[in-house]
Amino acid sequence: MSAHLSPAKIHSRLKHPVVDGDGHWLEYVPVFSAKMRKAVGDKAADGFLAAMQTTTDALKMTQQARDERRTALPNFWNRQAENTLDRATAMMPKMLYERLDEIGSDFAVIYPTAGLRLPRIKDDETRRAVIRAYNIVSAEYFRGLEDRMTPAAIIPMHTPEEAIAELEFVVKQLGSKVGMFGSGMARKMATPGSGESVWYDVLAIDSPYNYDPVWAKCVELKIAPTFHSSSSGQGLRNSPSNFVYNHIGHFAAAGHAVAKGIFLGGVTRRFPQLRFAFLEGGVGWGCQLFGDLIEHWERRGAPALKRMDPDKLDRKLLLDLVEKHGYDDIAAALRARDGWPEPGAKSLTGNRAELDDFAACKITRKEDWIELFAKPYYFGCEADDRMNATAFGRGNPFGSKLNAIYSSDIGHFDVIDFRDPLPEAYELVEDGHITEDNFRDFVFANSVRLWGTQNPNFFDGTVVAREAAAVLAAQTPTPAVAKAA
Repeated sequence: MSAHLSPAKIHSRLKHPVVDGDGHWLEYVPVFSAKMRKAVGDKAADGFLAAMQTTTDALKMTQQARDERRTALPNFWNRQAENTLDRATAMMPKMLYERLDEIGSDFAVIYPTAGLRLPRIKDDETRRAVIRAYNIVSAEYFRGLEDRMTPAAIIPMHTPEEAIAELEFVVKQLGSKVGMFGSGMARKMATPGSGESVWYDVLAIDSPYNYDPVWAKCVELKIAPTFHSSSSGQGLRNSPSNFVYNHIGHFAAAGHAVAKGIFLGGVTRRFPQLRFAFLEGGVGWGCQLFGDLIEHWERRGAPALKRMDPDKLDRKLLLDLVEKHGYDDIAAALRARDGWPEPGAKSLTGNRAELDDFAACKITRKEDWIELFAKPYYFGCEADDRMNATAFGRGNPFGSKLNAIYSSDIGHFDVIDFRDPLPEAYELVEDGHITEDNFRDFVFANSVRLWGTQNPNFFDGTVVAREAAAVLAAQTPTPAVAKAA
């Protein structure tokens, strides 16, 4: 436990509820897979067990074998053992429900643990069966607990059709209100040319598919896309010997990739009503991405590119300056090239018809940055992350605050005691890094805006319904949504 106040003491001081935007439960694989087999069949259960087996297989390998195959070391001893109470709580939703007051949460959105890897199953038929069965069984576990908890359904994104089919099913048949969307799917290169055999799809740029119908379906079904994707074991996070090396920053990297793609792909421009969340990576990377995008637009947006047009080079002035400073060899080379430092540069644009990387965003004024990034994006933050304060800092562009949401991460190895997250989050108030109003946004209002903007009835029938309705009523209207192309 934190040396600071207890969850109960903190909660008693607050004038608002606490909504946990990203807790986890532990699906007990032997029983969960048996339920999947009964619900959908052998392909679902066997595919689920095979996905779980990949971790076991990697941990059974010798160090030499992992080195030779460049197999990333997965997490081991990753379930609470000494703290048996929390281990049991994570396994049983009813027990978690009973302990929410002790933990300090009024309402919690609960994400998978075993289910996190399922969107990456390669075989199409197996993936669809596994995810369908997972969603059915998960919904059953949480039935009757809806006033204080709701589980996230898994939405595979290998194709728009697959995503839409599962969205329709989980919303209309299971009553799901939260979707955990896949991203960064590995796709085979048609012609490998860089030493890599796969590339990772970030959905909104360079994808072989048009995902606008998925975003339109999200608006229709009142689902806010949330991403809890991993990048551990990929690229520079692929150590065969050190799990911590692989783990640090991997959720942030996965969120960064899809958030950047969605923005540059113009999705937030075409679908202004949509809200997106990127979970468990914190908000520090979001603040940096916000600034990076603006700074790149100032230098690579259409107005800036006009200044860089090679035709605008004053060749005579360049040659005069070179001669004046005595660089005769450079002057001779320039004369041989008719004064052009790089002959042919004008045509070297990658054979692109559109040169402006920000064209899909249609940015014309500074307020666009708020509407296209700061307003629709939400960032899941673990409680002990000191960088959470940056969401509310004065250093963000235009003085804007980013939408950090409290994410306890209970159920996972990095929460030693379920009673720790709320006190750890409140330390930022105690230490003067954020205000009480900032804390209200962090642990309550931002989560309400994320899910409630998309679905005004999201919190109906919950213990926070009245307070959530007040938050939503205070919002400014959102522009009408675009239709899918």
